Amino acid sequence: MSVPTFYGKELRWKREAAGLSLETFLKGSYFGKTYLSDIEHGQRRMPIELARHADLVLKTDGFFERRCEDVQKARRGPHAAYFEKALEAERHAESIEEWCPVTFPGLLQTAPYARALVRSAHPAASDEWVEEKVTARLARARLFEEDHAIPEYWVVLHASLIWDPMLPAPDMAAQLGRVVELAERHRITPQIVPRKCAAYPLMAASVMVMDFPDAPPLVYTEASYSGDTIDDPALVKQYRKAYDRLRAVALAPDTSLAKIKAAAEDYRNGKHPERLE
Repeated sequence: MSVPTFYGKELRWKREAAGLSLETFLKGSYFGKTYLSDIEHGQRRMPIELARHADLVLKTDGFFERRCEDVQKARRGPHAAYFEKALEAERHAESIEEWCPVTFPGLLQTAPYARALVRSAHPAASDEWVEEKVTARLARARLFEEDHAIPEYWVVLHASLIWDPMLPAPDMAAQLGRVVELAERHRITPQIVPRKCAAYPLMAASVMVMDFPDAPPLVYTEASYSGDTIDDPALVKQYRKAYDRLRAVALAPDTSLAKIKAAAEDYRNGKHPERLE
């Protein structure tokens, strides 16, 4: 039994032993019934705020708070440990707003693009290890399929991602084609920040803002070998405002999609696309 499953079952046992329904137990917290049910079934990890709430309501003398760290550290797959909280959160998000100034976001990457990034970060890794990482990254895109509660996904991309190719022309065409395909299926809304745009919000940060129907919002930021999940309400609000300002300086979604389609066609025909300017 996994660590999250074990403590989820323990939470459910103690809650039911106290004669508390999901609704009664959650009074005074910010979390919803679905969120708590997922925790009790081991599908989500218990956040520290809910662990403290559980100890207070169930009078468990800090039991859940003390073990919350064990739950957070429990590994579930080939993703980096610092990303796992965000990975779990995005599966339950009602909306995801993302900005990656230097790479296409993981949710949008094709296999060649993901492979190039993983190999560049880990040049000495075995091919098997790299492919495991690539497969895990591509699996995240199941969020956009019909059998999933599809989140509203908004992505802002810097123009350099489109006109400064990281891959050979056919692979760049496929990468841009993936963005176009998702946009035309109404799964994502892309925007482009032009290269000539002067100073703009979040220039030096990769950011994912996630909202949920049954829990407070989260922000995830990432660097090359580290990441941080932020839930402080004041800081989340600040990131949200910065993202909205960033979206305001970007090209309109329809214009952005047309530019991406044109660039994909140029790469497909073996040409380097003309710069946005």
